[in-house]
Amino acid sequence: MTSTTTPPGLLEFNALEEPAARAALLEVCASTAWAARLLAARPYATPDALCAAADAATAGLTPADLAEAMAGHPPIGRPKPGDPASAREQRGMAGASAELRAELLELNLAYQERFGHVFLICATGLTARQMRDAAQSRIGNTPEREREIVRVELGRINRIRLTRLAGPTRLAEDSRP
Repeated sequence: MTSTTTPPGLLEFNALEEPAARAALLEVCASTAWAARLLAARPYATPDALCAAADAATAGLTPADLAEAMAGHPPIGRPKPGDPASAREQRGMAGASAELRAELLELNLAYQERFGHVFLICATGLTARQMRDAAQSRIGNTPEREREIVRVELGRINRIRLTRLAGPTRLAEDSRP
């Protein structure tokens, strides 16, 4: 998102008191270290600057920070009730058959047992089959390889959420499914 003027959502975020800004960032990513890095660099002149800071913060997350961030994500196929971002991001599950949902649940459980955390994927724009296929292909990864894939996926999710936060009408965007 390239911009020469600061969009209203970013102006609003820059103007928030620190506790409110921290809460907004923790809705994007549940890592307190990630949120602290972004808070420390405020104000942001452009959405690109905010996303670049987010990318750097994501790259610097320790394994414990990554675990904290992943704990804020529901399993694929079970978005958080009442959370419009979760429902919007997992929209690809809407038309999935009961059989496909059951298969993904089984894969989620096997993945969680193997790696100790939820299967994290940037689900925006993916179909249920694509999410299932990704889970199937990633379950054989080493923990080290999977941690780096999770870092990339988390970065993608964070960028999408930050773009919405910093967009033209943040409050109106938050109310849309």
